[in-house]
Order: sequence, then structure tokens, then C-alpha cells
Amino acid sequence: MSDSSLANGGSGTDLVRLTAADTAASIRRGDVTAVEVAQAHLAQIAKVDPLVKAFLHIDADGALEAAASVDEARAAGEALGPLAGVPLAMKDVVVTKGLPTTSGSKILEGWRPPYDATITTRIKDAGIVMLGKTNMDEFAMGSSTENSAYGPTHNPWDLTKIPGGSSGGSSAAVAAFEAPLAIGTDTGGSIRQPAAVTGIVGFKPTYGAVSRYGLIAFSSSLDQAGPFARTVEDTALLYDVLHGHDPCDSTSIAGLSFDATGAARAGAAGDLTGVRVGVVRELGGEGYQAGVTASFDDAVATLKGLGAEIVEVSCPNFEYALAAYYLIAPSECSSNLARFDAVRYGLRVGDDGSNSLEEVMSLTRAAGFGPEVKRRIMIGTYALSSGYYEAYYGQAQKVRTLIVRDFQAAFEKVDVLISPATPVVAFGIGEVVDPITMYRNDLCTLPASLAGTPAISVPCGLSDGLPVGLQIMAPALADERCFGIAAAFERATGILQIPAVTA
Repeated sequence: MSDSSLANGGSGTDLVRLTAADTAASIRRGDVTAVEVAQAHLAQIAKVDPLVKAFLHIDADGALEAAASVDEARAAGEALGPLAGVPLAMKDVVVTKGLPTTSGSKILEGWRPPYDATITTRIKDAGIVMLGKTNMDEFAMGSSTENSAYGPTHNPWDLTKIPGGSSGGSSAAVAAFEAPLAIGTDTGGSIRQPAAVTGIVGFKPTYGAVSRYGLIAFSSSLDQAGPFARTVEDTALLYDVLHGHDPCDSTSIAGLSFDATGAARAGAAGDLTGVRVGVVRELGGEGYQAGVTASFDDAVATLKGLGAEIVEVSCPNFEYALAAYYLIAPSECSSNLARFDAVRYGLRVGDDGSNSLEEVMSLTRAAGFGPEVKRRIMIGTYALSSGYYEAYYGQAQKVRTLIVRDFQAAFEKVDVLISPATPVVAFGIGEVVDPITMYRNDLCTLPASLAGTPAISVPCGLSDGLPVGLQIMAPALADERCFGIAAAFERATGILQIPAVTA
């Protein structure tokens, strides 16, 4: 790459590099208008996204209209929320009324939903300005965003590298200063892994803490939406907008009252005296890059220096998480994706009167789904078939229970568990072609997904000039604990300085 920078110049640079908290405060004080903030980020998108390719759809008119509403509310003397006027990038798996929602697939190309997802509604109600929809692995199936039907997204740290997946468009948008906030979804690590390889913060909530109503389903017992940002405090501010009970989602947990922002601000004091931190023995060693291991060891030393007690913990069933996940998730995807049948909505191929309904369905699914989606549908259909259900899907669910018990036993000894967020840093686009090798990128993130426990990835250093993430895992419903410890670590190590995107 050459040295020519594509970052904004002048005041635009200042606005796009502010934290979300500082941006919102500036708008509340009247130092800048929400429209000016939106315009600065739209200009940044225009400059860098032709290279990064984070967005599938940019809603400039809608963003400016939403920003103007925030400015009008301030002018009228109304109190603004903590994130009012702050721009956000939305993963394209989240339903947005009137805007294209494709889930990264040709089978939904051009579909404009007639309703909003619950988290979309909450974001709008908070005065957050949605800039557009971001690229992703098709139906959230992948770890690199190379499985998108619309082409790969590029890592702003190095445009030849992947930005992680499946939420790579959202993570890249935040890292490229196209938005200070973004929404991702995490089924097996699809928030934490892209956050790690793009040098930002990403949080997977306790399963059921954030509504799944309006998320296009991949694996219903695993899918969770969550926030991306460049700081722990910003991530917490967005999480406090997202979480809460939703009667439209039968898996939504009632009675939640998290204060993630308060936990992050308290944690930023940096004192971890009395906190017991467990290092998971099984999430390290062979297969982990030397630079990742070195950065993780430095992170452990930092936590110890803050007063934490470091304890090695064994979770023996974590080694089976990869196999269990790649039976459970494909099985559920096989069921969920049966709805794309060329009859109700989406793509329709071969409907010229010469084919039967079954042939139209077959032609449509063959044309509309990409190779990875087809692979997982076939694996899942086989695992659920007569005579194999108990041998495969049933056994995988038993392993899932053992992983939950490993977490329960570990949390009797420690307050949080830590590990690298990924075994390796970002690899080259097109470099990994073997599906099993690709799946192994989720080794560290899968246990928390299977157990439904919260986990956060926060930058902890560089390996070969590319970011490394520290994963902090807490017990179910202890989401605030992740933010408190991550904020203490961030305070001690500093916010990772992301380089300007260059051509």
C-alpha cells in the first residue's frame, strides 16, 4: 500500500475521531450539530468505503433527517439521550423498515422489510443516527466476511486482510472511522472475533438480554445482537440502549436492569484488587500464533498489576466446543433457512410456467444461496435426519450441557475467565480456503456462545502490526462485570490507536 491517506482533513477528521460519548456531549452543549456530525461521517464513508467496502447500503437522506430531528429537539429545549445524534452502522441481518435488508445473500437482494427489529426501534428512539447497512458473511455464516454475496470487506489496518466475520462490515466501519458505533450479531463469535482483528471493542451479551425480534435467524439458540465501538465506555453506552425485555421475543429475559455504562466508568478507576481472574488452560498453546500468545501474556501481567488475582482454570469440555457448535448451528440453520422457498418473499428463479413448484424452489435455492450456506444446510439436514438426530444433534446438545457445567465450576473459583479472543490475527483475503481451518478461528469464542454467557473483546496489543484481542467472559447475567474489568484494562493500556486507511 502507498502512503496516501484517505482520512478526512480539517474539522471533519476531528468529528469522526471523537468517541461516541464525546460526540453526544458536544451535540448536547451545542458545540456542533447532529447534522454536522452526520455529514462528517457520510463524507468519511464517501472517501474510504470504496476501499474498505464496509457498507452494502448507505441511507444518507434518512441519516440527515434523523440528525435534523435531534437538532430540532435540542433547539426546543428537550433533554437529549446519552447517545442522541451519534452515528451508527447497522449489520444487514437486522431488519430495518423500508431499507434493503439482505443478510449478505442474493436470495434477499432488494428486499425492503415492512417493519423494524426491536433493536432498530430502540436505536431510533434513543436518537441514534443510522447511517446504513453493513456487509456480512451470508446469513452470518463465516469468520471473514468473504462469504458475502456482494464481495468481501477489507480490514482498515491492512486492506489485503480480512476484517473478521460474520460482522466484518460493522467492525470495519468502526475501525475506519466511518461510524463511532455499530451493531453486530454473535452466533459463535461474530462480534468478538471481528472486534479483535480490527482493534476495537465488541460485546456479546448474555443470551436473552437483547431481543432477537427482527434478526434474520441463523441459529436461534445462539444468535445475539450486540455493540461495537472504539472504547469500552462507548460500547457500554450502546449496550444500555439495546438490552431489556421484549414481549415479541419468547427467549427475552424479563426484569433486566443492567447499568453497563456505570460499570465501565467505575472500572476505569483501574483498581482490580480482590478480583479473581481465571486463565483458561484449554484456550491457548498449540495453534496460537506466538504474537497472540505474547500479547495475551502481557495482558495477564497488566491485570495482575492492577491488583487482580490470577488463577489457572481448566475447562476440559471446551475442547469439544468446535465439534458441538458445528452440529448445533448448521442443524438450526437448516430449519431456519427452509423459509426461503421462492414462494413467500425474496428471489424466485424458473417461474416461467415450465417448472413445477418443487423445481422452482430448487432452482431458487441453488441460485440464491452461496457455497458456505449450502454446506451448512446439508450438514444440518443430515444431522437432523431420521436415524442420525440422536447420534449427532442430540450428542452435541449433551456436550453443550457439559460446557455449561465447566463454566459453572470455573465461576465458583473466579469472577471472570480470560483468553485470547482469536488464535491468530487477521489473515489475508483468499488465504484460507479450507473450511475446517476457517472454523478454527472461532476456537476461543465458541464456549461462551454455547453456554449463553456474556463476553467482551478488548484490544490488548499488536502481533506483526495487526491487532490482538483479549476476551473477558463472565457468568450469565453478569454482563456489567465484563465492562468493569475491560474498562480497567483499557485505562491501564490506553485506547488502541487505529491508523488511517491508506490506498
